[in-house]
Amino acid sequence: MVSYLIILFAGIAALMVFSVFLFFVTNKGAGHVVSGRGYREYRTVDFSTWLNSFVGGKRWVGIRSCLAEASVCDDLSDGRVSQIADAFYHKNLSPIQSGCCKPPSDCNFTFKNATFWIPPAKNKTAVATNNGDCSTWSNVQTELCFNCNACKAGVLANIREKWRHLIVFNICLLILLITVYSCGCCARRNNQTARKSDSA
Repeated sequence: MVSYLIILFAGIAALMVFSVFLFFVTNKGAGHVVSGRGYREYRTVDFSTWLNSFVGGKRWVGIRSCLAEASVCDDLSDGRVSQIADAFYHKNLSPIQSGCCKPPSDCNFTFKNATFWIPPAKNKTAVATNNGDCSTWSNVQTELCFNCNACKAGVLANIREKWRHLIVFNICLLILLITVYSCGCCARRNNQTARKSDSA
């Protein structure tokens, strides 16, 4: 019984530490509301340094290939998402679709269809000169914004969302384990009391 309680206590402690860790690394990165848009836009600088390491260097090459092969932007161009600009702007896009399938809003591109955008005239790009994603965008359907920082941020936002759900699951599991641990402690205490009574 004692060994069981020790193992259970260690499991509870480990799960608590893991949950707190998840909370802190996912505490940032809620996304930015864009005026007149139904979707949010994301930036890598809004996420923790530790989380950013997931989309750095060679890792991103593999992730980018998976995104392209999974055709994550197909839903935007096959009629399931409207090709009318105003309707598109008010769609609730997923973080990955928002970051990888269209140029950032501050690039001031003109909507042609969901995955084809016309860059502004050179004399109108001053507003977005600090956003390298504006020059990274490509109308080639296998490239789009898969090389953009906004795409990395969209992937991070997706990871953050799933990990937030994991935190909720961990909390529920902790409540269950603590309840079981408490019952185990009570049972052990009752056994000790019963033994003392018998010996008396």
